[in-house]
Amino acid sequence: MSVTTDSGAARATVYGYPRQGQNRELKKAIEGYWKGRVTADALRATAAELRRANWRQLAEAGLHEVPTGDFSYYDHVLDTSVMVGAIPARHREAVAADPLAGYFAMARGSQDAAPLEMTKWFDTNYHYLVPELGPETVFAADSAKQVDELTEALSHGHAARPVLVGPVTYLLLSKPAPGVAADFDPLTLLNRLLPVYADVLADLRAAGASWVQLDEPALVKDRTPAELNAAARAYRELGGLADRPRLLVASYFDRLGEALPVLAKAPVEGLALDFTEAGAGNLEDLAAVGGLPGKRLVAGVVSGRNVWVNDLEASLTTLGTLLGLADRVDVAASCSLLHVPLDAAAERDIEPQIRRWLAFAEQKTAELVTLAKGLAHGTGAITAELSANRADLASRASSPITRDPAVRARAEAVTDADARRSQPYPERAAAQRAHLRLPLLPTTTIGSFPQTGELRAARADLRAGRIDTAGYEDRVRAEIQEVVSFQEKTGLDVLVHGEPERNDMVQYFAERLTGYLATQHGWVQSYGTRYVRPPILAGDISRPGPMTVRWTSYAQSLSDRPVKGMLTGPVTMLAWSFVRDDQPLGDTARQVALALRDEVADLEAAGTSVIQVDEPALRETLPLRAAGHPAYLEWATRAFRLTTAGVRPDTQIHTHMCYAEFGDIVQAIDDLDADVISLEAARSHMQVARELAAHGYPREAGPGVYDIHSPRVPDTEEVAALLRTGLKAIPAERLWVNPDCGLKTRGWPETRTSLEHLVAAARTVRAGLPAPRD
Repeated sequence: MSVTTDSGAARATVYGYPRQGQNRELKKAIEGYWKGRVTADALRATAAELRRANWRQLAEAGLHEVPTGDFSYYDHVLDTSVMVGAIPARHREAVAADPLAGYFAMARGSQDAAPLEMTKWFDTNYHYLVPELGPETVFAADSAKQVDELTEALSHGHAARPVLVGPVTYLLLSKPAPGVAADFDPLTLLNRLLPVYADVLADLRAAGASWVQLDEPALVKDRTPAELNAAARAYRELGGLADRPRLLVASYFDRLGEALPVLAKAPVEGLALDFTEAGAGNLEDLAAVGGLPGKRLVAGVVSGRNVWVNDLEASLTTLGTLLGLADRVDVAASCSLLHVPLDAAAERDIEPQIRRWLAFAEQKTAELVTLAKGLAHGTGAITAELSANRADLASRASSPITRDPAVRARAEAVTDADARRSQPYPERAAAQRAHLRLPLLPTTTIGSFPQTGELRAARADLRAGRIDTAGYEDRVRAEIQEVVSFQEKTGLDVLVHGEPERNDMVQYFAERLTGYLATQHGWVQSYGTRYVRPPILAGDISRPGPMTVRWTSYAQSLSDRPVKGMLTGPVTMLAWSFVRDDQPLGDTARQVALALRDEVADLEAAGTSVIQVDEPALRETLPLRAAGHPAYLEWATRAFRLTTAGVRPDTQIHTHMCYAEFGDIVQAIDDLDADVISLEAARSHMQVARELAAHGYPREAGPGVYDIHSPRVPDTEEVAALLRTGLKAIPAERLWVNPDCGLKTRGWPETRTSLEHLVAAARTVRAGLPAPRD
C-alpha cells in the first residue's frame, strides 16, 4: 500500500490532553487550596505550568496545532457555564465575591448551597457538572479563561486552536433548574445563547485564533427533527458571523448519522469525525453526502478512549479513502486524550514486550504524527514505524496471555438456568425478612469508608518494603474494628467492613484476577480531583482464589448485625478498565461474571447473608444510539445474574448505581433481579425513586439521601425531607436509607456527623409510620 498527498498537506492534532500532570500535580494543588495550604495564586501558577508542559510536549512530538481551553480546574462543562454566565442563583454571590472559590462551590457545594448535579459524560467514566437552566436564565459572555489560555499558548510560540463545548451540546446536556417545571426544554434557549457564543468567538478572533473548535458530541445520539433543526440553525447563524475565526465542528464517541448532512451543509470551514470502531459508519455516511468539498476534515483514526497500539496500516487505508472526500484531511485521535493515561513508558512493572502493545497519551500523539507523515509523504517515509507496529500487533495476537482454554470452555458451557435465581422475588423476600429481621427503613452505607492518610501511607509502606505484610494487615484489622464499632454505635442496621484494604473498587479485583494488567502511573480523571488507575484487560479472566472473604468474615466476627460482602460487578469491571478489543464485550463480561460467581459462593459459604455486587457503570456503558441498547442490555444483565444467581433464597443480593441517568434503563434494573438496589438520588431530589415507581419496580430500593461528593453535611431534617419524598414513590416496606455512594473520598468528621444525621432521620420518619399490620 502506498498513500501519498502533497507534502505538508496532512497535519496532526488532538482535541484535548490529560490535565493532571505526570505526578497529579493539579490534584495536589487544588486539594491544597481547598485545605488552605495553597494560595489561589500558587494554584494558578501550577495550572499555568501544567498547560505549558502539555503544549511543549505536543509541539515537540510534532503536532502542528495544540488545543487550548481544554484545561480545567474541575470540569469543562462547568467552565462553559461560567463562560456563558449560567451561574445558579444560589452561587452568584459567592462567585461574585471570589470567582475561584465560587467555582469550586458550584462543583462541590458549600455548607449553605448545594452543588450542581453531576453525571457521566456520555458513555465514559468522566463526570460533568450538569448546567441548570430555566425560562428566566440570562446568558452573558465571559471569555476570560478561553482568551487567557489562547494568549498563553500563542506567547509560547504555538499554533493554537481553542476548544469549546458547542452550544447545542451544552443545552442538550442541561437540566431544568430547581423550581423550574420538569418539562422545560433548555434547547428553547438557543436563540438567547447564540449571541453569547458570537461574542466569545469574536473575542477569540481578536486574541489571535485562526480556528476555534466547537464540540458537539450530543449530536451522535438519536436526535429528533426539532433538535437537528436547532443544530442547523445554530451553525447557520454562527457560520454567518462576519467577526469570527474559522470553525471546526467536532463530534466523537459514535457515528454522526442523521446530523452529518446537517453539519456538512452548514457554513463552517471544517468537521471533525470519529473513524474508529465507535464511529464505524462515518466513512460510509460521509461518502453518501458527497464529502466535504472545500472544507477541512479532521479524521479521528486513533482511539482516544482505549490503550492499545493503533493498527497504522489500517488507519492509513482509512485516511487514504478520506483524501477524496475533503479539501484537506488532518489526523487526530477520536476524542480528547483526557480519557487515557499520560505515558506507557512509565509503567516499568509491565513486561517490556507487553508494554509495546500499549499506547497512552504520549504514544498516541506519536502515532498521530507518524500517520500524518505517512499520509503527507507516503508510506515509504514511515517504513520503520510500520514494521515495528506490525511486530507489536502480531506479538499481542499470538501471546498465550490472551487465551486460556479452560476459561473459554467454562464460559461456553453456561446455560440459561445458570443466570436465574432458584425462587421468585416474593418468596426470596419472605425468606430474607425472616433471616435478617431488619426494621422498616433499614439503614446501611454503600461500602467504602474514608481512606485516611494513614491507610494510604501504610499501603505505600508495604509496597516500598518499609513494613511487612503482617504489619500492614494489623493496620487494616484495626481500621475494620474502628469502622464496625462506629457503625454499631451510630445505629446502622446493615454494616460494611469499610474496604480499608482496597485501593480502588475495580483495581483491587483486577489485581487478584488473571488476565488483567495493573498500572502504577496510569491515572485518569473521573471527576474533579478524583483520579483512578483503570486496569488493562489483556487476556482471559479467572479467579485463582478468594478475594474478599477473609476481611468480610473478620468484620462479621465483630458484630451480630449483618455485614455486607462487597464486590464490583462484571459490567463495571469492564467499563472502568481498558478492555480488550479482540473479542466481543459480552464474551469478556461472561468470563468476569464466572470469576465473581465463585467469589459470591465463597462469601455465602463463609456465612455472609447480604452480598452487594455494584454496577454503577451499567447505564454509562449503554450504547449512545437506541439501536444498540437491546443487545447490550441483554448481555449486561445476564452477566450480573450469572454472578449472583447461585445463592440461596435467604441470601440478600444488593446492587448499587450512581451518577447516571437511570430513567431509560429502569427495565434493565428490573431485569437484574437484585433484591435491593441503592442509587444516587440526593442531587436529583429523588428523581430515580419516581422513575422506579412509574415503572412499577417490585423490589426494594435505597435512593440516596446524602450526597457524598460534596463536603457539606446535611442536617437531620434535610435527610428526613428527602426520605419522605422517597416514601411518596416507594412504600416503607421496600425503602432503604443510605448515602448516594461510597464514603472513600470523604473525611471522618463529616462522615460521622452525616451518618449520625442519616440514622436519626430514619428513626424519626420510621416513628411516624403506621404500625405494621400482622
